[in-house]
Amino acid sequence: MECKKEKNLKNCSCTYDACSRKGNCCACLQFHLRSRELPGCCFSREAERTFDRSFEHFARLVAQNKI
Repeated sequence: MECKKEKNLKNCSCTYDACSRKGNCCACLQFHLRSRELPGCCFSREAERTFDRSFEHFARLVAQNKI
């Protein structure tokens, strides 16, 4: 499968500019899932800025109807 990195970058909400996986969604997802996390694009802009991408944080946000 061909990576559409340039197209993905237009919609990437990750605020960590130094990330080498930015725009490479497959690599980003693999990286975060290994750490029991979700990528920044699964969170609101406000929640993503906390850099807490844990499953638990996501579940709390869902329970609070913030996602």
